[in-house]
Amino acid sequence: MRIISVKDTDSILESLRPQPNDNLRKKVVSIIADVQKRKDKALKEYEKKFSKATLKSFQVTKEETKNAYAQVSRDQIEAIKLAKRRLERSESLIKKQLKGIALSTDGIKINKIFSPIDSVGCYIPGGKARYPSTVVMSVVPAKVAGVKKIVAVSPANQKGMIDPLTLVAADICGVDEFYKIGGAQAIAALAYGTQSIPKVDKIVGPGGMFVTLAKSILSNVVSIDMIAGPTELAIIADSSADPALVAVDLISQAEHSVDTTCCLITNSKSLKDQVIGLIKKRIDLIARSDTVRQSFKNNGFIAVCKTETQMVDIANKLAPEHLEIMTRNPQKLARKITSAGLVLMGQNTPSSASDYLLGSNHVLPTNGFGKTRGSLGVLDYMKLQTSIESSKASLAKISKYMKALTDAEGLPNHYEAVRSRI
Repeated sequence: MRIISVKDTDSILESLRPQPNDNLRKKVVSIIADVQKRKDKALKEYEKKFSKATLKSFQVTKEETKNAYAQVSRDQIEAIKLAKRRLERSESLIKKQLKGIALSTDGIKINKIFSPIDSVGCYIPGGKARYPSTVVMSVVPAKVAGVKKIVAVSPANQKGMIDPLTLVAADICGVDEFYKIGGAQAIAALAYGTQSIPKVDKIVGPGGMFVTLAKSILSNVVSIDMIAGPTELAIIADSSADPALVAVDLISQAEHSVDTTCCLITNSKSLKDQVIGLIKKRIDLIARSDTVRQSFKNNGFIAVCKTETQMVDIANKLAPEHLEIMTRNPQKLARKITSAGLVLMGQNTPSSASDYLLGSNHVLPTNGFGKTRGSLGVLDYMKLQTSIESSKASLAKISKYMKALTDAEGLPNHYEAVRSRI
């Protein structure tokens, strides 16, 4: 992990931002264009190339879902159900707040109601890994919102199969259709539609660089939730923090993939030294040690600050996906945080628990987008529908001011459309 002595936070953050990869972008653009043109034929070739799977059909059958139940444990099923219940409870409470609004001014009636979107595509990372928890996080808010059609996609393994617990989670949470496709080609298929894959109104869910870039490129074709790329964890900690807990939390997120970003922001040199020592001591003994080691080497860093103000400043400018606060008064410091995707306060709120069972959503903004939005939720699956009705009398009242504005903007026919009615 890099050790950074914080002086100028802006210059430090600039050096930490992922650099654009033109070659990767060209590959993704090529894949998107190919899927748009050749549809299912292109999809089969890409799945063979990337997943090493030869697929006759993309859609998961009812028989495959039924067989999946026999391959998972009772505890795993109960864990999925618990995660579903907890997330469902918090999302339902949010939905209850989304009441319709009626406004009447000078004979102009305005109504605003929240309504669910028609269809959504949920991307579930897979292939070599398995993420049934992401099924819960993506699908449950959609069901709470009332989305009519929920499609899930995930890359198959080399045998052309989806992880059994992922299929069980999809069944429990209410996925309507599940398809064995992944990567940028899956995003393109959902955006444009193919002979087998339905076109959807919105694509949600996290993914690697290919998926994230494809979502970004196709955001002018289909609505997306956010940029939710490789995971990020920042921990703000002072001398009161337990270095062992800081170390295991950094390791827990670093095990996701080699392109994750995990960092410690501290004003304690002693804590920094202890955390480094504990990571070095543990890293050869843990599972997925190669991934963790490479992740720390590629993107990990420790920012050593002089003051608490500096720690807050760098965290807000970094806008990490997850931000843990392990300080003497985490609640007080949390009130100064404005830009994290998710804030986790205190010694006993690890980001790993929020990934599964705390009742919050683990689909969160990355790449600095925590400055403008929070986690995936029921609002992402709804739109605010506005309707207006005006009368001849109400148009007469605004006529003079309408003319003033349309003359100013050089759009006289706008005014004529009003004048002709009065």
